[in-house]
Amino acid sequence: MSDPYDAFPDLKFSRPGDGILEIVLDGPNLNAVSEDMHRQLAYVWPVIHRDSNVRAVLVRGAGKAFSAGGSFDMITEMIGDPGVRTRVFQEAKDLVHNLVNCDTPIVSAIHGPAVGAGLVVALLADVSIAGRSAKIVDGHTRLGVAAGDHAAICWPLLCGMAKAKYYLLTCEVLSGEEAERIGLVSLCVDDDQLAERSLAVAQRLAAGSVTATRWTKNALNNWYRQAGPTFDASMALEIYGFGLADIREGLAAHREKRAPRFI
Repeated sequence: MSDPYDAFPDLKFSRPGDGILEIVLDGPNLNAVSEDMHRQLAYVWPVIHRDSNVRAVLVRGAGKAFSAGGSFDMITEMIGDPGVRTRVFQEAKDLVHNLVNCDTPIVSAIHGPAVGAGLVVALLADVSIAGRSAKIVDGHTRLGVAAGDHAAICWPLLCGMAKAKYYLLTCEVLSGEEAERIGLVSLCVDDDQLAERSLAVAQRLAAGSVTATRWTKNALNNWYRQAGPTFDASMALEIYGFGLADIREGLAAHREKRAPRFI
C-alpha cells in the first residue's frame, strides 16, 4: 500500500512520536518556498485531515529558519506570466482554506526568519511556539503588493486591528518575544527549548481525545471562516499587484539588498 505522503516530495515527513506527523520545510535560501513546495503545502492538509493515524502535526523549518517565504524564482515567474499568477492565486487560497478546514491539531515551531508563504503555516497553526530570536515579518508591502496570503484572515483576530495594521503596513520585524506579547503567537520560549517544548505540546495534543480536540478546533475556526470573504479580497488584491510596476522595484530592492524606491 502506497504512502499518501509520497505525493509531496518537497516536504519532509517523520513520526517523532505516537500519532504525531512532523513536517519539515527544508530547502535552499533559508527554506524559501518554491513553486513545487507551495503547491504541496496547499494540498497536504486534506490528506492529513483524512489520516486517522495522525492525531497531531508538528511543523518546523530545517537549519537556521522556519521559512524565508516565496522564492525569488517563483516571484519572477508570477511577475512575467499571468498563467502562473492565476495558478498561485488558487493555490494560495487553497493553502489557507485547507489549513482552516484541517481538523487535526497543528503545532508550529518558529525559529529564525518566518516570512510569506511559510508564515501562513506558522501563524494558522493551532498552537504557534516561537523562539525568542525568531524574526517574524509579513513583508508583502515592502515587496510592493498587498498583504494577502493569510494576514487579513487572522492577524486582526490574533493581535488586534491596530497592531495588525502597524506591522502589515510597515513590515517591521517582530521577535518571538514581541509576537507573544501582542498575542500573535501562542507561546515564546528560549531558542534552545523550542524543539523540546513544541514536541511536548504535540505529544499532549496527540494523547488527548481525538473528537474533543478536533471538534474544538473545528468550532473555533469558524472565526476564520467568517473572515473568508475578507481574506479572498486581500488575496485577489495581492495577485493583482503582481502585474503592476511596484512589484518589479520591490523584487529588485530585495535582490540588491536596498530600500525600495516606489514611485
